Amino acid sequence: MDDIREIVQAVVQEFMPQKTELEEERRRRESLEQRVNELIAENQKSQAKAEEADRSAAVRAELQRNGVAKLDLAYRAIKDQIQWGEGDAGMRACVERFVNENPELLPARLAGGSGASGGQRTAPGETRVELEQIRPGMSPEELDRVRREIARVASQTLRGW
Repeated sequence: MDDIREIVQAVVQEFMPQKTELEEERRRRESLEQRVNELIAENQKSQAKAEEADRSAAVRAELQRNGVAKLDLAYRAIKDQIQWGEGDAGMRACVERFVNENPELLPARLAGGSGASGGQRTAPGETRVELEQIRPGMSPEELDRVRREIARVASQTLRGW
């Protein structure tokens, strides 16, 4: 009977290290599987961000192609209306419809209108004065010309030009 116990104990002791190694290997495998799952989730998030960036760029390009002057404003207004299941053709149709419904986002056709100024006017023979031209040590003639130009601009401003 003692022999059987010794044999059983010897077998148990022989397999104990193997059991410990198997448990360690199982823990390593589970840890690696968890890391792989985390990497898969990160990859999916990155792909979703890249896809969203591509869609955003495509919508902005289409808005610009349609002549929209205020791209950011138009993009924020339209981004939720686009049905991406229809592909690029659906996006283009949606942008075109949006631009037709919101012509205020297009640049003005006429630069003038009521109250528009005709630009900077100078008297014949006079030249405009730029701020970079004003410097210490100017001749009295140049200083006089600068003062006249400042007075002219100030009077125009006060008159509402």
